[in-house]
Amino acid sequence: MPNSENLRKQAKLYLRWHHERYYPVAEQIRSALAKFRDLTDADVLKAEFRLSDAQELVARKHGFENWAALIKGIDTMTVPAASTGNSLIMAAEPQLFVSDIEMACRFYVQKLGFKIAFSYGEPPFYAQVFRDGGRLNLRKVGGPVFDNGFRERERDALSATLTLDDAKPLFLEYQSAGVTFHQSLKTEPWGARTFIVRDPDGNLIAFAGGKA
Repeated sequence: MPNSENLRKQAKLYLRWHHERYYPVAEQIRSALAKFRDLTDADVLKAEFRLSDAQELVARKHGFENWAALIKGIDTMTVPAASTGNSLIMAAEPQLFVSDIEMACRFYVQKLGFKIAFSYGEPPFYAQVFRDGGRLNLRKVGGPVFDNGFRERERDALSATLTLDDAKPLFLEYQSAGVTFHQSLKTEPWGARTFIVRDPDGNLIAFAGGKA
């Protein structure tokens, strides 16, 4: 769980990206903040964007209504630790190679229940999808993602693993949605409950959680 200082750093980073006219941040701002909702990327980057806006963006990306609620929630859930001067890794965003961004986005949104954080390029060649705290970056590549013999050689090679508190409810949700599973729900020797989904490009996404 990130602490309040790291959250402030995130907000300042979004503020700097907006000031530097970094285009991928425009879609994130538009999707999270209502007052930017109807603007184009260019107009978002031209509009006034204050630190308070950046803080609200951070709050909403962490599932809170506003900055005050985020800080209160973090302070409640975080046990203060002694400062070591080291960097804190706050999240991981696996990058998946796909042959068609629009097809991939449809799969992750319509089948797996993700939402689109942003899509970049005209036509799009890069996008990010998210569900709860999990984020996946999708990068378009020319030609097939894997060569013809890859899956025969590396049948279970994963592209990403997403951790859950309880794997079974999501497995049942995907089962009802007609998702194709590379591996059905099972209990691993080490106790985790896992299942694996295969996307249209052959990327294997593992979902791992607890509870029997």
